[in-house]
Amino acid sequence: MGRQLVPLTLDNLPDLPKRCRGCTFWELDPVSGEEAKKAGRPDLEKEAWISAVLLEWGSCGRVVYIDDVAAGYVLYAPPAYVPRSFAFPTSPVSPDAVQLMTASLLPEFQGQGLGRVIVQTVAKDLLRRGFKAIEAFGDTQWAEPACLLPADHLLSVGFKTVRPHPRYPRLRLELRSTISWRHDMERALDQLLGKVHSKEPALRPL
Repeated sequence: MGRQLVPLTLDNLPDLPKRCRGCTFWELDPVSGEEAKKAGRPDLEKEAWISAVLLEWGSCGRVVYIDDVAAGYVLYAPPAYVPRSFAFPTSPVSPDAVQLMTASLLPEFQGQGLGRVIVQTVAKDLLRRGFKAIEAFGDTQWAEPACLLPADHLLSVGFKTVRPHPRYPRLRLELRSTISWRHDMERALDQLLGKVHSKEPALRPL
């Protein structure tokens, strides 16, 4: 079984689930998001956002491929690039953290440990880039795939609640705490994904 985890780029953006390719929940503020929907151009706004973040900040996502099938993905960026984050009752994301925006796995690939591996891969990338933590807004009432991640899943992969809320707690993963399981992470990556592609994507000109 061929397994790879590669950086998200404009070239492999079409491999994301259809509901995610044109979703700008995190990338635009609520008003701009509604305007993009009415104008029928959320997919273009998504591409523009990814282009800008790649050029200004660098890699902001990963895609998991299993036998050339996009099994899942994760998206993350500093809070300054995530307008919607400021609309949450538990905002803002801490200035020393990068926001884990969203992640998804196809149902047939769930329950194999890939969700944890995805978070660990993001942690490894951000440690290398000098960041201290990852934060995310969880959903305590999560019932189906959506833009927010279930709070209990985030807690299960090492996040801790830093600002509680009955529906949207803000959770944090201290990256220095992940150093202790870095060897386990490398072994898990080898087992689950085979050779991991860590090369940064070539950036497209605007």
